[in-house]
Amino acid sequence: MTVLLWIAALSLLVWLWLACCHGLFWRTDVRLPPRRPPVRWPQAVVVVPARDEAAVLPLSLPTLLAQKYPGRARVILVDDHSSDGTGALAAELRSVDGLELTVTTPPPLPPGWTGKLWALRHGVELAGPDAEYLLLTDADIAHGPDSLAELVAAAESNGLDLVSQMARLRVETGWERLIVPAFVYFFAQLYPFRRSNRPGNRTAAAAGGCSLVRREALERAGGVAAIRGAVIDDVSLARAVKSSGGRTWLGLADAVDSVRPYPGLEQLWRMVSRSAYAQLRHSPLLLLGTVLGLALVYLVPPVAAVAGVVAGSAPVTAAGAAAWVLMTGTYRPMLRYYGQPSRAALLLPFTAGLYLLMTVDSALQHWRGRGAAWKGRTYSHR
Repeated sequence: MTVLLWIAALSLLVWLWLACCHGLFWRTDVRLPPRRPPVRWPQAVVVVPARDEAAVLPLSLPTLLAQKYPGRARVILVDDHSSDGTGALAAELRSVDGLELTVTTPPPLPPGWTGKLWALRHGVELAGPDAEYLLLTDADIAHGPDSLAELVAAAESNGLDLVSQMARLRVETGWERLIVPAFVYFFAQLYPFRRSNRPGNRTAAAAGGCSLVRREALERAGGVAAIRGAVIDDVSLARAVKSSGGRTWLGLADAVDSVRPYPGLEQLWRMVSRSAYAQLRHSPLLLLGTVLGLALVYLVPPVAAVAGVVAGSAPVTAAGAAAWVLMTGTYRPMLRYYGQPSRAALLLPFTAGLYLLMTVDSALQHWRGRGAAWKGRTYSHR
């Protein structure tokens, strides 16, 4: 009990620091900053990389073509050598009254590039030099009708070079409700939005599903080629823009939603494990530290609370219960954002345990040479 008391006390101290001193990562009020319509609406081009996305495209692409943008805008969908007719379907979805749509295919993927970034590079080049802003968005992301205008207004009003919104993911199945809110919560804990949005702070992050970037800033950062091998391309893009002197902003979305279904644990597991070890820079030491950290922060509190009750140790029970209360309290805002009941916060230790296993599995896949497998491609050394 003495050893467990010290461990539980350490977990409680960590939670006190996380709740009060870690950029208020648990708050969900970081939304698009105050903005006003610009005097002149700059030209914008939406670039959508798509590989085997025929299942979701009818739900997402029409929302981009229907954007109510006061200036000149068009959409470029880059069909990344799909095998399911993605390009042909995109052409069929073209709207007479909507934005102009160009469907294109990039050259074969060269060594050293991830497929998505090669497709993005092709789309950015096709956008031409007159495009002042580029909205880089995934093929599974549906946008509200004013999304592009709001993003550009936010960038123009606040002098931002990168404006990114984390799309609201789907939470319809039981596994989605268990895993998805925690995914965003853990991301915010890793990259506190307020710190990322602060000029001069080393933290930099973006959400790849919806990132508006000023073309000038992208070129100053070295273009898409500067991050060509990145598996976690959104964070890499934000770092490149910020390190080259640009101002970045990241927050939660109100009218940007992912329509991709993750009906079972297998699909969600793959979503997390494909990039978890890359996030740790493929370092065994960082992996060990992450596993121990997850266990200390998320697993120790409930274990200590229960063990203290069973053993009749009030100090152990109090330390574990206090840490668990802080954990659940910081998770509840994210659950509210996703429309989930607050009592679901009690399951966060179980969900964290799943993420721990996903992270270990990600490392195992890398060591077996399978790396970040996605859409029929494997990036084992990125």
